[in-house]
Amino acid sequence: MKMTSIKMKKILDERLAGPEYKTSYKRDEDSYRIEWKETGQGITIKLPNVVAKYNQRGDAAVDELEDHILEALRIMNEEHNLSGMEKHIYPVIRATSFAMETNAGEKLVHKEHTAETRVYYALDLGKSYRLIDESLLVKEGWTEERIDQIASFNVRSLENDYKKDTVAENEFYFVAKQDGYDASRILNEAFLEEMAANAKGELAVAVPHQDVLILADIQNKTGYDILAQMTMKFFAEGRIPITSLPFIYEDKKLDPVFILAKNRPEKNEKG
Repeated sequence: MKMTSIKMKKILDERLAGPEYKTSYKRDEDSYRIEWKETGQGITIKLPNVVAKYNQRGDAAVDELEDHILEALRIMNEEHNLSGMEKHIYPVIRATSFAMETNAGEKLVHKEHTAETRVYYALDLGKSYRLIDESLLVKEGWTEERIDQIASFNVRSLENDYKKDTVAENEFYFVAKQDGYDASRILNEAFLEEMAANAKGELAVAVPHQDVLILADIQNKTGYDILAQMTMKFFAEGRIPITSLPFIYEDKKLDPVFILAKNRPEKNEKG
């Protein structure tokens, strides 16, 4: 039996039934929304995406979606504090196209990073996290500088274990701890300096998506081509894509580069 958006809506209605929730369906947008009756806070799901996942993975895809929805609703309905939670505040890397405010219109705390990336801050809640907005800072009486200092300290405390692969005499290192902060490790300057000190050639770094940090010891022209292909592949497959452009790490700076086939990269003029 072929799954349709209407059938998927009925499945979600059954799974998410509860007196505290209100659900709605917009036929013209093919979207499904569930929200708290009391506050109107909630999330909107594009049903064609869910149907596609269901056709690939069956009930497991709906199970996973249900978990994500209930976790998101739980977080929305909680009162969050920063004081006493300092050890659970981390930086997260996002593309510069990422939203700068929440759906409710609250400005997200952030700082510029490179021409391709921006740093946001997350309060880790275990199975998920909440991006920190300015209203939370105001409530706590915290400054953006304080959030940045705490988050920077915490990212340095994360383990930097990696897997290594050698291709055409170039060495590639992959940090993929699946803790939500793999790409964030690009902000650990001590780690980058250590990798640069041990590199035989030029150190390149890439954050194609949230759940991986790629470091490359580029020792010949072929290495740039391999890195470009690798970064593009990871970018296309990532759950939260960031950028398909790698960076050259030089003099404690990250310069986005366009990699030209068989050539050394040209630095992005914006970098």
